[in-house]
Amino acid sequence: MEMEVKILNAVKYVGGTVLTIGIFIFLIGFFESGYSILTPIGIGTIMGAVFIFLMGVFFVATEEMLKKRYKGINIAPIKPKKGVPL
Repeated sequence: MEMEVKILNAVKYVGGTVLTIGIFIFLIGFFESGYSILTPIGIGTIMGAVFIFLMGVFFVATEEMLKKRYKGINIAPIKPKKGVPL
């Protein structure tokens, strides 16, 4: 559980930093600057931050599910009766 918290914290800080930079670039390109090239770069940076965050959460959830897959009730397979095709 400790490893998942570390991964979530790392993803949170990296995603938040990239998101802040993307918002800053977008606002400069949209309002202040005469360069219209900064606006799509800001939008792309914001989308990248969201992607980084979602992928990190997905990896943590996947790891958690893999750890829990061996718990539960063992179910024995049903043996077919003689003469019954599978």
